[in-house]
Amino acid sequence: MFKGLGQMGDMAKMLKSAQELQTKVVALQEQMNSMTVEGQSGAGLVKAVATYKGELKTLDIDPSIFNPDEKEVVEDLILAAIKDAQQKAQVESQAEMAKLTEGLGLPADFKMPF
Repeated sequence: MFKGLGQMGDMAKMLKSAQELQTKVVALQEQMNSMTVEGQSGAGLVKAVATYKGELKTLDIDPSIFNPDEKEVVEDLILAAIKDAQQKAQVESQAEMAKLTEGLGLPADFKMPF
């Protein structure tokens, strides 16, 4: 009487799993706004903190590097610390998303569209 409904049941199960995944992804994205990483340069003289989303939150500069003759060096250290924090944020963000999607059977390098 209900032949063929097995596939429809599988489809309903897939849709439910997709909705649960979407809920988890939204929650993770909200969490990533408050999860942070620290990037450094100049052996810790310049530190930058960014969210997992890559938004720069704080910048800490050791006062010992403020020498007017070394302005370009200080600028380079600041940029390096920011780039380090943003790179770490990207790695951590991808790792968190991979944990969330590992049970779906997607390829390891699959990038979610959000």
